[in-house]
Amino acid sequence: MIREYQAEDLEDVLMAWEAASVVAHPFLSDEFLAVERNNIANVYLPSAETWVWESEDRVVGFISLLGNEVGGIFVDPKFHGVGIGRALMDHARGLREELEVEVFKANVLGRAFYARYGFVLMQEKVHEETGLDMMRLKLAANTPHKEDCDSDG
Repeated sequence: MIREYQAEDLEDVLMAWEAASVVAHPFLSDEFLAVERNNIANVYLPSAETWVWESEDRVVGFISLLGNEVGGIFVDPKFHGVGIGRALMDHARGLREELEVEVFKANVLGRAFYARYGFVLMQEKVHEETGLDMMRLKLAANTPHKEDCDSDG
C-alpha cells in the first residue's frame, strides 16, 4: 500500500535504503554511505515529498520527489521483483507530467529499472563527491512505460 511518508517511518525508510544500497551501490564507500544516511534523515526527507510502500506493518520501499526530480527510489531487496518499485514510480508519474532522475552509471540494477520504465539519457557527468560517472535520465510526459519493469532497482 502506498501512503505519504510520516516521521515515524524514518527507521524503516533508512533500513530499506541501506539494504537496497548494498545491492545497487557496492561501488560506494562505507564513509560515503554513512554521510548519505545522515543526509537522508536530516536534509533530503525534510525537503522532499516522499511516498512509502507499507507491507506487513512496515515500510519496505519509498520514492522521494524534489519537484519533478526523483531524489531517490529504494525497495528492500527482499521485496524486489513484485512490482513495488513500479507502483511507486507509477504513483510519482501520476503526480508529475515529467520526471527526471540521476543514477550512477555503475548502478546496473537502477539503470535497468529506469530503462524498462522508459527513461532516456539526457546527459552524463561526474559526481563531484565520489568522482564516479552519473547519468541524468528523463521520462517525458505521455511516454508509455514498458510493461516489463517489475524488477525493482
